[in-house]
Amino acid sequence: MKFSDNINNIFSLVFSEKNIKNTEKYILYIASLGFILHLILILLNYYNIIEISFGDSNLLTNPISALYTPFSFILIYEAFLLVYYIPRSFSTAISKQYEIMSLIIIRKIFKDIPLVDLNANWLTTSNNLQLIYDLLGILIVFFLIYLFKKIRKKSPKKFNSKKLDLFIASKKIISLLLTPILIIVCCLSFYSWLIGIGDETAISENINYLFFTDFFTLLILADVFILLLSFQYTERYCQIIRNTGFIISTILLRLSFSTNGLSSILLIISGIIFGLLILYIYNLIAEEDLG
Repeated sequence: MKFSDNINNIFSLVFSEKNIKNTEKYILYIASLGFILHLILILLNYYNIIEISFGDSNLLTNPISALYTPFSFILIYEAFLLVYYIPRSFSTAISKQYEIMSLIIIRKIFKDIPLVDLNANWLTTSNNLQLIYDLLGILIVFFLIYLFKKIRKKSPKKFNSKKLDLFIASKKIISLLLTPILIIVCCLSFYSWLIGIGDETAISENINYLFFTDFFTLLILADVFILLLSFQYTERYCQIIRNTGFIISTILLRLSFSTNGLSSILLIISGIIFGLLILYIYNLIAEEDLG
């Protein structure tokens, strides 16, 4: 049996349709349970039965904040799907990254809504401005994702070949290696957050990006490995530039985790626009080459 066949069998076993559906089902169960528990904690905190501090995040002061918890678990499932999509194509994986960023922004909106002061001047209050940035940001990001997917459908189709099979098998190895690492990083992130409850100095100022800071760092490393592997299977200049451009796009998304406010939103939008333009230019060059 060929090397690629062995890898395909292992990948199909780990990422079987049954496993994916079961993962989705359990994540939904856990998300629902987390939502209920979060509401209970908010109720207990409201009646001063318990006192748990989350700094200035107000996660236990408003029922709307309870939506933050199920979205967190949904995002973890989306990260699992991203690892599953890596072998398909660079553009498919980067598209899933953009979708994850959009969900992170939406989750952040649920967290920040209770901080809004309706009686204050919207243009001078930082919390109110942040909500405006996030609302405008999600609209722009959602539209850019639509454009990216539309352009991706017009990309020249690849034909099956022995080289392509080996390249896909190599990417499947990366996905298989990333899966346990993803689980470990997720558990460590949750543990570090859990032991920091009640200690404001131990809680990150921006828990919105908890786990995803490390996850996107791993994605950048994985993308670099895929780029290096691609040199063995293609010598096309436009394809190398496209793959490199997607890595730069991921780096810009990762940089957005290091800042807050408008700067974070602008970095996310810039990263997606960069990936969108790279794909558009690649399609133009590829069509000319084929023509």
